[in-house]
Amino acid sequence: MDNYSTNYTICAISTPPGTGGIAVIRVSGPDTFIICNTVFRTAEKGFTLSGATSHTIHFGEIWKDDEILDEVLVSVFRSPHSYTGEDVLEISCHGSPYIQQKILELLFSLGIRLAKPGEFTLRAFLNRKFDLSQAEAVADLIASGSRNSHDLALRQMRGGFSMKIKELRQRLIEFTAVIELELDFSEENVEFASRPDLLNLLNELETDITQLIRSFSIGNVMKNGIPVAIIGKPNVGKSTLLNAILNEEKAIVSEFPGTTRDAIEDTIIIGGYSFRFIDTAGLRPAEDKVESMGIGRTWEKINEASIILYVFDATIFSFHEVMDAVSEFKDLSDNTSKRLILIGNKTDLLVELPRGFKDFVELETIFVSAKRKENIHLIAESLLKSMESEDIYVDTIVSNARHLEALQNALDSIISTHHGLETGITPDLLTVDIHKALHHLGEITGEITTDEILGNIFSKFCVGK
Repeated sequence: MDNYSTNYTICAISTPPGTGGIAVIRVSGPDTFIICNTVFRTAEKGFTLSGATSHTIHFGEIWKDDEILDEVLVSVFRSPHSYTGEDVLEISCHGSPYIQQKILELLFSLGIRLAKPGEFTLRAFLNRKFDLSQAEAVADLIASGSRNSHDLALRQMRGGFSMKIKELRQRLIEFTAVIELELDFSEENVEFASRPDLLNLLNELETDITQLIRSFSIGNVMKNGIPVAIIGKPNVGKSTLLNAILNEEKAIVSEFPGTTRDAIEDTIIIGGYSFRFIDTAGLRPAEDKVESMGIGRTWEKINEASIILYVFDATIFSFHEVMDAVSEFKDLSDNTSKRLILIGNKTDLLVELPRGFKDFVELETIFVSAKRKENIHLIAESLLKSMESEDIYVDTIVSNARHLEALQNALDSIISTHHGLETGITPDLLTVDIHKALHHLGEITGEITTDEILGNIFSKFCVGK
């Protein structure tokens, strides 16, 4: 960990760049109070930052020699009761970029260095304020743009996922202890635990880790937005519908079939959920190579999507024609369990009820006029209903690709251990796979890590965090 020494005092602007009402400059490290004492002046008689009580705020001024730079509020957080676990000051100054820069330059001149991206959170990890998976959740929380991504990041930052991993690891450690005890008495050929009990434990671990791996599909959707593919035959109004949902002219609209050659995507928040809408090329036999490529990408997007909006022209399609098209779609799709919502478009052109209207109603078909933006709210309501029916608030959800890879590696090692136990290999060979599983689980929480892993994770943070 030499590359991540905490011997230095660091600082950075923690608020977004630009002009604002206030800006916050964070300082953390062993010399925080000693150095900042020399530039902070207050009317409080006999006050020093070194003697200030933790979690207090003080009004004063920042001075450079005989020049006042700004009137500020200084928040004091004493070790270990701070974000980083070190002595921390947060200087709230006016939001002028000039003032921010002058205060930073003053701190640099006194021996405080600029923090690297994510270095405050890295120090919190090194000082055991939280583990590595919780540190990663901090970045997810900052980046969250919807209620579901916020809730997921907050739960992980508060340690729900970490506790599950630590529980799995502890059960493996107990397993290892028994096997290694047998190694100490190998000459006596003694077994300290029944093989059936050990096999049951491995079965339980396999089940738990497999459930975590499966939860990634939910976690990834919650983190990055729920993919919704808009599909249908050419010229049924898919692009117009996308524009109506997004309330902007995102897609080109034309009366000519085959206008959409590539998938168009955009994301909006509905009821706190982030939905990523994908307008696709019309499903029909391609007339040229470019359109063929577009239809190929349509199927890629359909297979990626969690929800399908199947759009049809309500003025010309009958119920049986739509059902035949839906049946064909399901035959070609790689997942027939996807939620499929039927959208009858162009109701503004209807002079009578669509053929098979009663059958459409029984399937909860939504009839809209994308051109006039009529009944678009019903689509939003149906999408929210889809999310309410999903079990997305289970206790532990995996949303990080690094965690997923570590879990898959751990599962492989446990399966290998299971096979070895069933075939009766010697305890010393069993411990090899067990230790591999422990290693991979430890990578998630940071109990086992390297400078390369830390550098990769924290380099993605903003400088002030």
